[in-house]
Amino acid sequence: MDKKLKVGVLYGGISSEREVSINTGKQIIENLNRDKYEVYDILLNSKRDILKCDGLDFVFIALHGEFGEDGTAQSVLETLDIKYSGSNSLTSGICMNKSIVKDILRNYNVKMAEGEIFKKHNYDLENFKLKFPVIVKPNSGGSSVGMGICNNKEELESFLQDVFKYDDVVLVEEFIKGREVTCGILNGEALPILEIITQNREFFNYESKYDDTTKEDPANLPSYLDEEIKNISKKCYEILGCKVYGRVDFIIKDDEAYFLEINTLPGMTKGSLFPKMARSIGIEFSSLLDLLIESSLKE
Repeated sequence: MDKKLKVGVLYGGISSEREVSINTGKQIIENLNRDKYEVYDILLNSKRDILKCDGLDFVFIALHGEFGEDGTAQSVLETLDIKYSGSNSLTSGICMNKSIVKDILRNYNVKMAEGEIFKKHNYDLENFKLKFPVIVKPNSGGSSVGMGICNNKEELESFLQDVFKYDDVVLVEEFIKGREVTCGILNGEALPILEIITQNREFFNYESKYDDTTKEDPANLPSYLDEEIKNISKKCYEILGCKVYGRVDFIIKDDEAYFLEINTLPGMTKGSLFPKMARSIGIEFSSLLDLLIESSLKE
């Protein structure tokens, strides 16, 4: 009988997305194939808890946000010589920083909203040139935590103080109202595109993601636009050096796709966007976990 692979699921963490991560981790633990893996439940309550991974064959990273998606946890696992799921530490760190990602992709003519960076103790609203409404988001962070829309300078000044609680650097962009879609990439190939339809909210915010009011349906785009978004997604994934899996989000307005962000550790509950895309081509959740582990071990 073949020896089972020792797989640790690393979840929880120290970021504002801890509860989301706990949900992700528990569902991965529940759905890993016990015939193939000896599964280790590793709830991260402090950074030092990652050392519990020492001696494992593989770590499935189910963390979100700081010390999870930002490359730091990946760096520790690389130091311990342990294979893990997804992109490496350098790519993870770059992709966590929205402004750096956008600066890189602009050089490759990827279309996106106009934006400005604001630093906590050094910003100037007097010379603000973007058109309102604007969308405000922490420069490093996910799950739409700390995001909001502002319609004038007074609202922006007030809201910035709230967002600076999450990050010392904030990205402010012109708000594009349109259809929000997302494209998963699995081993370099694009998955079917989903449209995210929020109920009574202007954008896909934190509440929309986790209150069961949002629908995710096949996007039903014109074939040329479907192909274009898939090609842009693959291009972004390759330029930024992503590995195994990722998800790229867009807003569509007037049949033009505008890049929003890239996610190197997409949510991995059964109901999350990435597993839904995989399921649409016949890959069930447990099989998807197998595929991600097998692909990551080859990197």
